[in-house]
Amino acid sequence: MTSTDKNEDDVKATGDPPAPQPGAQAPTPPAAPELPVVFRPVLTRIILMVTGAVVLAVLLVIAVIVPVSASTWGLGDRFTVAGTGLAAWGVLAVLCRPKVLADADGVTVVNLTAKRRLAWAEIIRVSLRPGDPWVTLDLADGTTMAAMGIQPGLARERALADARALRALVEAHGSGTGAPGN
Repeated sequence: MTSTDKNEDDVKATGDPPAPQPGAQAPTPPAAPELPVVFRPVLTRIILMVTGAVVLAVLLVIAVIVPVSASTWGLGDRFTVAGTGLAAWGVLAVLCRPKVLADADGVTVVNLTAKRRLAWAEIIRVSLRPGDPWVTLDLADGTTMAAMGIQPGLARERALADARALRALVEAHGSGTGAPGN
């Protein structure tokens, strides 16, 4: 087994990069992606929208096919069932809203009900620690902000890659000091 094979095994087994070999160059940070870029939890969005469509379809079918003679349902009851399907789909659509849009001028963070535009210089740090539900941005005014568009729930590796890419963008375009380990 060569030393390269051992290093690759160390990465696979522990998830941590192997210790640098004497005389080896330090790993380079990931390159910042091309702008504009949109980060969003794609798999989560797909699951929520499919679920919403199925719930809406089932409730619409129920509202339409229940025969009038077999029940005491009136027209209002049918509209209530259909409206419940629309409301369920609407709630799931709102849950699909989070995203992070990065362009040359800064970052737009879209969460469930709020949208905020940040200049690159306003973002000091990008962090996604183990157990965090989404990325957190440390801002120059001393506050933090959730960036729900990058969440490791169903696609952990994708979220980690997106967090690293956003961190690289902050470091390249702003005053960011996002440490790779966070």
